Amino acid sequence: MDIGMIEGVTRICGKSQGFLGLPLRDGTRLCNVAGGEVPTMTSAWFPSPDELRALNAGAAIHVHIDGTTPAPMMLSVGPEPDPV
Repeated sequence: MDIGMIEGVTRICGKSQGFLGLPLRDGTRLCNVAGGEVPTMTSAWFPSPDELRALNAGAAIHVHIDGTTPAPMMLSVGPEPDPV
């Protein structure tokens, strides 16, 4: 997957530490488990043609998290790009 530029980007994390840089959109969402509004960070990722073929053939998306205690997270599909 390739890192994408998220709509409404508010910051880019990690670039000053030598990583590629992850564009993030900060926001909030309602979480009934946590009891109200919780802060969120949303990023955009684009599958390569080979990954898209695998996804269309039924492959799963794997999420890799460094460390041993994952934070709560969600996956969703962003809007379709505007036709060029």
